[in-house]
Amino acid sequence: MSKHYSGRFITFEGGEGAGKSTNIQFCADWLSARGQEVLLTREPGGTPIAELIRSRLLKANHSESMDPLAELLLMFAARAQHVNRVIRPALQSGCWVLCDRFTDSTIAYQGFGRGLDLEQIATLKNMTHGDLAPDRTFLLDTPVEVGMARARGRGAALGEETDRFEREQLAFFERVREGFQALAATNPHFVTIDATQSLDLVQSRLQSELERLLAS
Repeated sequence: MSKHYSGRFITFEGGEGAGKSTNIQFCADWLSARGQEVLLTREPGGTPIAELIRSRLLKANHSESMDPLAELLLMFAARAQHVNRVIRPALQSGCWVLCDRFTDSTIAYQGFGRGLDLEQIATLKNMTHGDLAPDRTFLLDTPVEVGMARARGRGAALGEETDRFEREQLAFFERVREGFQALAATNPHFVTIDATQSLDLVQSRLQSELERLLAS
């Protein structure tokens, strides 16, 4: 956990269209209003090099299919840069780091979704960030069909091209959701929130959890 640091590390997980972006911003604004220094970041990404890996390699569509192992290694390459150049320094300075996805997404997407070896992922996790783990992970859970409909609607509204992950079949995203649920069932830092509720109810739950973290 980030108990070795003076800051707090909070991650936000969930499938496509779960509402992570909206709710991360809500949490950042809520904490800032209470005098906390907040860093808002994302994975893959968060530094110029990691963002380059994200946009040019991981999210873009390619004429050549990407091997799942190559995808996994790129995820951790971006994460190593992000953790060492951004996340650790921010936590050491006392900042609250709010991150849109972290290693639990890799376990869900590349492990459960792609079927890659979970022990290999655990080895890469230990190599990349060792003792660093979230103080709290908010899993915004929604049925796959609901989340994908939201993601398509958002993309159409913004005129965005569908990325490689959004083009996957529903069965892939069902496996991803099962992966997140399995992680939540076995890791006490997870807080699962029903993202099909109204935004007010979702954010009320987030606020309650943030109040507990502030008080602890």
